[in-house]
Order: sequence, then structure tokens, then C-alpha cells
Amino acid sequence: MKLFSKLTVSAAAILSAQAAVAMDEITVGYFLEWPMPFLAAKADGAYDEALGMKVNWVSFEAGTAMSAAMASGDVQISVSQGIPPYVIAASSGQALQIVDVAVSYSENDNCVVKTELEIDKDSADELAGKKVAVPLGTAAHYGFLKQMEHFGVDIASLEIVDMVPTDGAAALAQGAVDFACGWGGALARMKEHGNILLTGAEKEELGILVFDVTTAPTDFIVENEEILTKFLAVTAEANAEWKETQSPEMLAKIAKESGMDEEATLASITTFGFPTVEEQMSEAWLGGNAATFMKGVADVFVEAGSIPSALDSYEDSIVLGPLSTLK
Repeated sequence: MKLFSKLTVSAAAILSAQAAVAMDEITVGYFLEWPMPFLAAKADGAYDEALGMKVNWVSFEAGTAMSAAMASGDVQISVSQGIPPYVIAASSGQALQIVDVAVSYSENDNCVVKTELEIDKDSADELAGKKVAVPLGTAAHYGFLKQMEHFGVDIASLEIVDMVPTDGAAALAQGAVDFACGWGGALARMKEHGNILLTGAEKEELGILVFDVTTAPTDFIVENEEILTKFLAVTAEANAEWKETQSPEMLAKIAKESGMDEEATLASITTFGFPTVEEQMSEAWLGGNAATFMKGVADVFVEAGSIPSALDSYEDSIVLGPLSTLK
């Protein structure tokens, strides 16, 4: 990882010259039905106030779409992009980097098998030949591949349909698929019609970590480090406030902004972990293990034929400069 983006001095100078005109607004990507403390700050206008500019927000259904939006320049920052979609973008050469750990959620990303099949972890081999809805290139896709590997289910034997979690939940409810993978509110709806194979703790024992990151294009990081630092400071403050108070007022704001009722919001957010700035910069996260984990994800995707090749290392994917000023 790098404290600052890995660019040559000349390239940085060119980028700085291009950024001579100050930005007066930015656009940030996020997910609906994905309740996190930053949404309360969004509701309060805290980001606009801290950055001194208008912050536009646009919701996405998958991290792969976030990558595309950042590549086109339509989005400058994405909050809670999954590691697998990030790895796919970085492996393809997109100049995109990680600036913080947004959330850890091993219990809130999983695959659900429809009830009628009566398949659990002791009979998972019976999934062979079944039809599954998977949002390809996401954390759920990676978890699906690792679970099938663990249970010895040949991926080639499955009929895999690329569906965002909301569509996968609907397909499972209608009986159009035998099992589906996803997260958040969609996962909760999937569980109404089926059962998971492994708990979050059981997945972690297999090395299936599930966490999201905040990402931004490399040129935006270089040109607007102060803006990015202020943005991360608001997020860190919101995380700290939620951990300390979990107030009904804050919950109500998070629920409204995520498009969920308060009961569902509380059920989801209690399964989330929000590492402190110090924890994020430690060896356990961005200071070491995250890059190693990303390499593992990339290698799994290469083996599965999801991406043509992986980078030799993902250390340069992590930029700690903006976060380090908050310690």
C-alpha cells in the first residue's frame, strides 16, 4: 500500500494543472438497503458542510456498476464498494484505489437455498445441477465460489444466472431459481424462502472475509486529497457516533436514507462492523492483510474464468494518505 497514489512527479503535475479550476460539487455512489452510519450524516447535510460544496448521491445495485461510473467520470467516490468488484476493476487496469474500510459484514452476505429442497451444509452436494442467481463480480459471487469449492460442488454443473440481489430474491420467492446469493435487504427476503448453508463465523473460518471499501479514481485522489480527507472524517465521525449511542434518532435517519423500515435497518446494521481509523490502518486491515486477501480473491476469479489475469500484488491499490491524517 502507499501513503499517496503511485504516480510520477510529472504525471502528478499534469493532473494538478488540469485541476486548476476548483470543484464546486462531487457525486458519491452508495447502496440502498445497505444501512450504515454515514447515511445519517448524509441526511444532515454534514458532507456538504464539511466539504464546502454540493454532494450529489446516486444509488447502485452492484459494485461493478460503481466501477463503471467512476471510470466514466460520473462518480468521484464510491462508499461500500465490495472487494471483488474492486479487484475486477483493478485487475483490468482501471486506475481506481482504496481509501478506507467502509464495513465488515460476514453475516450479511450469503447464499440461500430454497426451503423445499431441504438442503443444508450436510447435504450440499445435492446442489449439483441446480439453478442459482448470483450477482457476478461481487462479494456474493466470491463467497459463492468459495462455498461451492468447500462443499465440492462442480461449478460447471450449475446453471448460473447473473442477477442483482433484489432480482435474485424475487426469483427465489417465485421458484425460478433453486438458490440465490446476495446481501442486505435482499438477503433478508431470500431467507424468508430458504436457508443459508454456512454462518458468517463458519465462512470466516474458511477464509471467506466479507468487507467493503471506499474507493475513488486515482486522479481524483491526487487532485483532491483535502476533499477526500474531509469526506472520510465525516464518515469516521458518523461511525463513532453510532457505536457510542445507537440512538433512535440516528437509526431513523439511516432507515429513511437506506429505504428500509427501522426494524429491518436495526436487524441489518447490528450484523455490521465499522473499524476505527486506527484499526483500518493496522496490519489486520489496510496495513497488510487487505492486499493479501485481494490477491486471493483475484486468483480465485482467474481460476473460475471470471477475469483473464490478476495483478502480481494489490499493495499499490491502497492509498493511506487521506486516512492517515485522521489518526
